[in-house]
Amino acid sequence: MSRRTVLAIAAGAALVLTACTGTGAASKGADAKAPDDPAKVSGTIKVLTQRTDLVQDGTMKKYAAAFNRTYPKVKVEFEALTNYEADVKIRMNTENYGDVLMIPGVVKKSDYPRFFASLGTRAERAGKYRFTDFTTVDGKVYGQSPIGVAPGFVYNKKVWREAGVTHWPTTPAEFLSDLKAIKSRTDAVPYYTNFAAQWPLTSWTFVNGSVGCDTGATTKLAEGDPWAKGSDLRVGDTLLYDIVHQGLAEKDPTTTNWELSKPQLAKGKIATQWLGTWAVVQFRDAAKKAGANPDDIGFMPFPAQVDGKFCAVVGPDYNQAVNVHSKHKEAARAWIDWFTDKSGYDRDNLAISPLKSAPLPDVLKPYEEQGVKLIELDDTEGARVKAIDDQSEVGINKPDYRQDLVDLARGARKGSLDSFLAGLSGKWTEAQKTLGS
Repeated sequence: MSRRTVLAIAAGAALVLTACTGTGAASKGADAKAPDDPAKVSGTIKVLTQRTDLVQDGTMKKYAAAFNRTYPKVKVEFEALTNYEADVKIRMNTENYGDVLMIPGVVKKSDYPRFFASLGTRAERAGKYRFTDFTTVDGKVYGQSPIGVAPGFVYNKKVWREAGVTHWPTTPAEFLSDLKAIKSRTDAVPYYTNFAAQWPLTSWTFVNGSVGCDTGATTKLAEGDPWAKGSDLRVGDTLLYDIVHQGLAEKDPTTTNWELSKPQLAKGKIATQWLGTWAVVQFRDAAKKAGANPDDIGFMPFPAQVDGKFCAVVGPDYNQAVNVHSKHKEAARAWIDWFTDKSGYDRDNLAISPLKSAPLPDVLKPYEEQGVKLIELDDTEGARVKAIDDQSEVGINKPDYRQDLVDLARGARKGSLDSFLAGLSGKWTEAQKTLGS
């Protein structure tokens, strides 16, 4: 998942829609059907986006120009929002929230039909597209992500080689040993938490599924204890704790800087960060600007194997949807289909295509070569997991508890790791009981 998605989920957990006007429109005209004849589709549509950078540098305008070669009678206008989640949350109390928008994390999955037009049934779309479960309500799909992402370690291959590490670690213990080698044999910071930026810490939640290679990992969060012995989140959180506790991260996490960390990793001053496929293009761009070698930027899976193979979860970024109140649903649907299928947005971002038939991006070629198994999580219980998380106030998609974990590991907070994780377990299981699990 991308930085923006992480922020979306984190913000969404803290926000509540207070009202929704004009909801009667959802009962009729709630489908956004795919157009039969592009030449007949017309209208002006507004696309809300969080990609302020792509609007400012003209990239989105170029996409629109390419779209118009197929749909000449549709005018596409973009509105980029810096504080996307908060701004769209306010707009969704009216009917005026664009014709196409990214589904905010604030919206409950069960409420999708109130706000978004259906793109078709899951049965129709699942054969062609990835991630349909994430926006399916009662058999209908209400959103489509234009890209897929996978979590992993962005790392400087040159630094790791200089430390004598020539293969990916297969266990957390081996990973820690490799970081120790980096610390002793190079001048690089072995691991960088990006503590001060906060949102990168939430990326550690996305070890869920990858550690145990389990497509039912989300269901386990809904039904069991996420920090039980051997569970994916416990393994991930323990590794983060050990990295910091053993002095393998930056000296003062409170002074970290996200933007500066990109050229620092590119130049070999930082060795490793846990992020996702979406970050690779940014770090390679930083390498070019810094006069470093972009090919030194690598990507590796979490250090755990099942039956001798690494696994990595593939999930959606923001999902695009059609406003249920849009007066130009056909044109809005045309944009979503074209942007997903034809724009090349996935390739431009070195991302995983939502089309099941598409090849993997170059950034994941090493995964193919080493037989890393890519899995998609069953999101049937996703809405329940979010409800439990909200009730428990744990915040698995917020930075707070992992900031506390890092503080515990570096001695800025009292207690033991076992008691800390037991506290999370207690809150979570109590919330399950309250909600009737």
